[in-house]
Amino acid sequence: MKNYIALAFGLVCTIASAQNINDVLQYNQQNLIGTARYQGMSGAFGALGGDLSALNTNPAGAAVFNNHLFSATLSNYNKSNDANYFRTNREATRNDLEINQIGGVLVFKSNNSDWKKIAIAANYDLVQNFDNNFSISGVSNQGIDQYFLSYANGVPFGPLLKRDGEYLEEAYLDIGRNLGFVDQQAFLGYYGGIIDPVDEANDNNIDYVSNATYNTVNQDYFENTTGYNSKFILDFATQYQDNLYLGASLNFHSINYDKYTEFTETGYTVGTDITRTTFDNYLHTEGNGFSFALGAIAKLNDMVRVGASYESPTWYRLTDDTSQRISSDLADDDINYINFDIINVYERYTIKTPSKVTGSLAVVFGKDGLLSLDYGFQDMSQAEIKPTNDPGFAAANNEISNELGTVSTVRLGGEYRIKDISLRAGYRYEQSPYEDEYTIGDLNGFSLGFGYSFGPNRLDIAYNRTEQDVNKQLFNAGLTTPALVNAANTNVTIGYTVNF
Repeated sequence: MKNYIALAFGLVCTIASAQNINDVLQYNQQNLIGTARYQGMSGAFGALGGDLSALNTNPAGAAVFNNHLFSATLSNYNKSNDANYFRTNREATRNDLEINQIGGVLVFKSNNSDWKKIAIAANYDLVQNFDNNFSISGVSNQGIDQYFLSYANGVPFGPLLKRDGEYLEEAYLDIGRNLGFVDQQAFLGYYGGIIDPVDEANDNNIDYVSNATYNTVNQDYFENTTGYNSKFILDFATQYQDNLYLGASLNFHSINYDKYTEFTETGYTVGTDITRTTFDNYLHTEGNGFSFALGAIAKLNDMVRVGASYESPTWYRLTDDTSQRISSDLADDDINYINFDIINVYERYTIKTPSKVTGSLAVVFGKDGLLSLDYGFQDMSQAEIKPTNDPGFAAANNEISNELGTVSTVRLGGEYRIKDISLRAGYRYEQSPYEDEYTIGDLNGFSLGFGYSFGPNRLDIAYNRTEQDVNKQLFNAGLTTPALVNAANTNVTIGYTVNF
């Protein structure tokens, strides 16, 4: 009965909890995922078209198809995260198998007009697979008490106290709903036994102290994420005379994301009242987004093609729900009633990721092969979380404008054909979105691919790998020393294409 009542109290929370710069970057990122041919050339298709995943770069590419077509793609994702935290190394890996692309195009030709073709394409791409694991351990001089102190200091003590006859979990949800995330974390720190007010008899007390005594502490952190960011494209393209292709697309995004974290801390000074602390968190995010794109491809001569495209900002409408649990030697007897059954539900919010422009160049050597280059540009400092009148979002937007900058992306790909066999390779570079290039480093990757055509059908296989260094904080506040993580993603992909 207690859990039922507490859950009902938690259905409306009006102040954002932890939406921040990391959410913007997470939902903006689009991994090299798509058809096997697209992956085999590192996605360098902006001036080529003729591939369903190439519509992610330039919607004019649908008009390059000469006939109706259908393709489907299956990928195995291997993610490896090698984390160094206070000179202790931990590695975590994960493998997943997903259908990451499926789509088709209809091509209608005209022999009596300068507008020679009209193409209508529909394609689904899994542009981001969130399935991932992190395992981080080390001996730190910053304890979890610093997380709670960073939120509690400045918060009046009186409103944190549960009222007579009120269950602990009811008070937790009521504070989250009426006072916000900051006060809720202060409440957890106090009833979790981690911190105490300096003057417990003063309801106006705003200063807090830690109950933990240590020089260093042993910390173990585990993070598991699951979910996806998918993109469904409805594309319209046309060919004018022999040398110009134009296109536009409507892009519909779907987000489903879960993050579960476990944190354990031991190794306090011998004789201290606290010997062990655990603090676990769960976040669920879901929603949808919309963007549109415009593009053109021109044949300058029999060999050289150029392309240009514009993708609008993506507007995501998202909702979050969170739950937490904490335990220590000094925690309130009823602290276990605050668990993953007690859910904070937050109001819908919006993330706007910036627009992107791409310029492309390709050289086609007849039936022997091709080389292709894409350059993309995006200004991440223009990202925004709304409503902007929310104090938490205003602080996050200020952080975005001050810390993020422009991002340049380079993709280079090539294909060499020997009769019915195609050999492919590519290189990918993506600049860090951070001005200091410290929090997230530059991304580098390469790819290899193979294709075999038999009749109207084609079988494609691709291998691509990317690496990026990330300085990952365990929590958004208090524990400021990050773990240095080398993140390596490896995809092995197989795709099948049928021409009609």
